[in-house]
Amino acid sequence: MSNNHIRLGVNIDHVATIRNARGGNLPELSRAAKIVESSGADLLTVHLREDRRHVNEIDLETILNTINIPLNLEIAANPEMVLIAKKYKPHSVCFVPENRQELTTEGGLDVCLNFNYLKKVISPLLQSEINVALFIDPNIEQLIATHKLGIKTVEFHTGAYANAFLNKDKVELELKKIRESVKYAKEHNINSHAGHGLNYENVSLIASIPNIHELNIGHFLIGEAIFEGLKKSILKMRHVIKEAL
Repeated sequence: MSNNHIRLGVNIDHVATIRNARGGNLPELSRAAKIVESSGADLLTVHLREDRRHVNEIDLETILNTINIPLNLEIAANPEMVLIAKKYKPHSVCFVPENRQELTTEGGLDVCLNFNYLKKVISPLLQSEINVALFIDPNIEQLIATHKLGIKTVEFHTGAYANAFLNKDKVELELKKIRESVKYAKEHNINSHAGHGLNYENVSLIASIPNIHELNIGHFLIGEAIFEGLKKSILKMRHVIKEAL
């Protein structure tokens, strides 16, 4: 049985990337946030990186005062970012791996390897009202470790699946990993989200997987907005997802 509705989160980090390329305030993130909300997105996502290459704390506060839909804050798993999350109190926090030199998030958190560290760092948020998720690869061992941490939500990194479209022989293999991981998560009462590298062409197969509750899409939509406008891009993505259900 397919999903009746999948929440769509729109990441506007790269609006900030364009702004930061020249300095100043244009394009305004608050304007992008309002368009995301008016386009029917279920939530808005931003990644507050340690180097602040995209959004910063001023952006975070402005966005929270601008929108009425939930804000999903992506952050690295370190004490500084946990304190920021506790201060601004977004609806949800997703812990993601972060390397200084990477252009974009290159994979999921290694929960198995960093179990004790993650347990210590994320504990303050698990005791708060903020919903906590981990960004992980679709891998059963990682899910087992995540479950032991007491995490109730994961976002599966779909980058390998998206990249497989360059060599379509591997698409089914990557899709199988995601399906099996979502099935395991469901059996252990873990909510499944997904994101990274999704676009109009590859999102349908992910959206059609039963028990995926949320998709987070950013770079592609901001890129399409250059040609189609942000609202039209979001509405088209919503339509493609709906057709897959």
